[in-house]
Amino acid sequence: MEIGIVGLPNVGKSTLFNALTGAAAAASNFPFTTIEPNVGVVPIVDERLTRLSTEWHSAKITPAGIRFVDIAGLVKGASEGEGLGNQFLGNIRSVDAVAHVVRCFRDDNVVNVMNDVNPIEAADIIETELMLSDMQQAQKAYDKWMRPAKCGDKDAKIKCEVLEAVLKGLNDGIPVRMQNVDKEGIKEFQFITSKPVMYVANTDEKGPDEALLAPLRARAAKEGAAIIPLCTKFEAEVVQLSPEERKEYYDAAGIGTPGLARLAQAGRELLGLVCFFTAGEQETRAWLIDKGTRAVKAAGKIHTDIERGFIRAEIYRYKDLVDLGSYKAIQEAKKITLEGKDYEMQEGDVVYFRFSV
Repeated sequence: MEIGIVGLPNVGKSTLFNALTGAAAAASNFPFTTIEPNVGVVPIVDERLTRLSTEWHSAKITPAGIRFVDIAGLVKGASEGEGLGNQFLGNIRSVDAVAHVVRCFRDDNVVNVMNDVNPIEAADIIETELMLSDMQQAQKAYDKWMRPAKCGDKDAKIKCEVLEAVLKGLNDGIPVRMQNVDKEGIKEFQFITSKPVMYVANTDEKGPDEALLAPLRARAAKEGAAIIPLCTKFEAEVVQLSPEERKEYYDAAGIGTPGLARLAQAGRELLGLVCFFTAGEQETRAWLIDKGTRAVKAAGKIHTDIERGFIRAEIYRYKDLVDLGSYKAIQEAKKITLEGKDYEMQEGDVVYFRFSV
């Protein structure tokens, strides 16, 4: 799963990114990768992994990960060359979702590129710049396919018709995700505004300012977008502590679910992902897939050879492991099912794929 982080300068984007990558680095028994200075793969810590690895005495634990891509802060006019942000928009065209960081705190010591703290105006500026960038992308693609369309190429003609509709919607101020167009048919064009959005409302350490947050909540509800209020400064500071100190800090503050954990969960829900597990002596691992993925395609997530030579999937439910207490008890209760290629993977499935190549 890959999420692009966007926002105006000085709203907390880089602080959020540092908190996310800091959380990954602090989880010493989980893998962490910095692919580029602005790209990090952050693990989703899942207690189910610990239980499964204990059952199987696994030598290694590998969680599912979210890849976060941070780009330079966008400014008004970025699509026309203002600032540097527009140069980096190409880096997030392939992401699955967009995390839009919006400043929801007042602090005279933190420079604000706007005259006042106005979450809705800030959200409008970013959305406009992303739409203008998509318009350039759509126009470029339209110009490319127009000539073959005029020469009778049916596929090119369909593409041009779709692109015309997208351009009209963008000109009317409607992001692609809210347009009535074939979402599958436009995937190849990688429009940024076609991605699902979550708003990250960056608050101060005293907590959300409802006067600032309420309009953003209303906007998110109207768009069907997720909204996660959190203090990026607080999260970035806490992840520098040891796991024990962090737990004590969260307990003392009465925080049941840390902001970064809520962010990761919101990302999963936004994209409609489910998690399945593979478990054994060598490794216990979590895998994220789209809801509705068939067993054979889930096998391909692990390795193309497993998909190609798929025979069957032996599956039990994590819940049954908890309820019955052990894998042996699951066997005795005959709770392991044998599923074929078309089985639809479910949240919490633990699977062993049989294959032959």
